[in-house]
Amino acid sequence: MAVEYVTYQGIKFPPAYNSEQSLRFAHKEFQVQDDDVFNVTYPKSGTVWMIEILSLIRSGGDPAWNRAVLNSTRVPWFTTRLGLESALSYPRPRLLTCHLPVQLFPTSFFGSRAKVVYTLRNPKDVLVSYFYFSKMCSSYKDPESFEQFLRDFLSGDVPHGSWFDHVRGWMEMKGKKNFFFITYEELQQDLRGSVRRLCQFLEQELDEGAITSVVENASFRAMQENKMCNSTLLPKDIMDQEKGTFLRKGICGDWKNHFTVAQSEAFDTIYQDQMGGLMEAFPWGAH
Repeated sequence: MAVEYVTYQGIKFPPAYNSEQSLRFAHKEFQVQDDDVFNVTYPKSGTVWMIEILSLIRSGGDPAWNRAVLNSTRVPWFTTRLGLESALSYPRPRLLTCHLPVQLFPTSFFGSRAKVVYTLRNPKDVLVSYFYFSKMCSSYKDPESFEQFLRDFLSGDVPHGSWFDHVRGWMEMKGKKNFFFITYEELQQDLRGSVRRLCQFLEQELDEGAITSVVENASFRAMQENKMCNSTLLPKDIMDQEKGTFLRKGICGDWKNHFTVAQSEAFDTIYQDQMGGLMEAFPWGAH
């Protein structure tokens, strides 16, 4: 069956979870509380990983909550129809998640003391992961080819819009005391140090034993084995894991196995044109 995306403010969203009404409510009417913590990402940038980390920090390192309760219940997707119900009935302080660009984020956030944790990732790895995810997930159009998906990604003609616009928009928040940004690559290289920095930002003190538990239970292997976050409980007509695995590799640099030299060079040219004004040294450098 053909997938018809929902469009809101010129950006496409997958139809199974989102409606124009739910997106408009999240944008214009959702009431942000001062003690809310938002997990914000562009798709395939470490969203589920950060949900596990934030849940474990909230639990003081105790993995029981992560193992017993679905990640979408622990940290609701408040922009979706089902997630909004969870978010509105969620006891404070809330953990919430979304893929919204900054211009569609709840307007009530900007006069609040709520916190945003923004995770970003090498866009070439994002693209590869997004390509495979789109093949598995029924609410996304199955890409014709990697080449076509690359063209669509570079032009921003994919669900959730342009990666470049998303990152540039959110990075304007950099330096604000209620905004924390981290990269997937930093989480890979130094998860313990990243957890410590997050605890400091969230003003949540954890002893070394608790931090060790967060690190162990947020490992890729632990997440692969945890049915509460690996999407294996989703029915096949929503997520067909015979076509691939939701938690596929969890590595950095897999793009090198997919891009041709010409594709990589074309990507780099557009990346440098789009991101040149952002004076932030990301771990992946120019590409």
